[in-house]
Amino acid sequence: MKKRIKLITAVIAGTAILIGSVWLINESRYPNAPAFDDHFTRKFLDKDKKVASGFYEFKSKTGQYTIWFPEEYQMLHDASEYYFVNGKSYENWSASYRKITGKNKSIYYIKAEFLKNDRKSEPIYVKKLFEEQLKDSNSKEIETSRTRIYYDYAYAYFEGTERQVVHNSKVHLPNTYTAYVADKNSNKVIEFSYDSIGEGTETSQEKRKLWFLTILKSINFSEGKGRE
Repeated sequence: MKKRIKLITAVIAGTAILIGSVWLINESRYPNAPAFDDHFTRKFLDKDKKVASGFYEFKSKTGQYTIWFPEEYQMLHDASEYYFVNGKSYENWSASYRKITGKNKSIYYIKAEFLKNDRKSEPIYVKKLFEEQLKDSNSKEIETSRTRIYYDYAYAYFEGTERQVVHNSKVHLPNTYTAYVADKNSNKVIEFSYDSIGEGTETSQEKRKLWFLTILKSINFSEGKGRE
């Protein structure tokens, strides 16, 4: 009986060691970055494709686009408001990055919403988005070979329950950015936003703007039937 117990114990211990070894080997295959520490986030990222310093390629579960994903962020997925996908026609996701320096706690958010809008009504969609997010229908516009990009930024804060927006960057560095990215060859679009919360989250407007535009310019919509 004792020999049998020892044998079972040895088998269990050996199995545990084997499982642990396999797990360590599997984990070591992923890059040493916060994004890959989260099992949900890593499902969307190509671990072998670090597209630029600080970014990995994100592949949408719709199969309709790719985008550069910042390696320090992790996707939120505890509720449908954070992640939801509907076939090939719709997807929204949010991701965050938290940084604690002494007593200061900073939180950074990005959010992307993929959908399909009528190209003829693009000016209406753009105007509505910027009025809702930044209380200003005017936006900056740039183009890549594949997309039209509308974007703008401001400083936002709450006064009681009322959200206030300041567009004067000399008074406050922007902490909220909004963009509308449209595919030139189809009716596919992505509404993308960035927000930061906390004291001293923004130290350089130019660096943040460059970072934001880098992500927007990286968006690559898949080819195929444009107006499904």
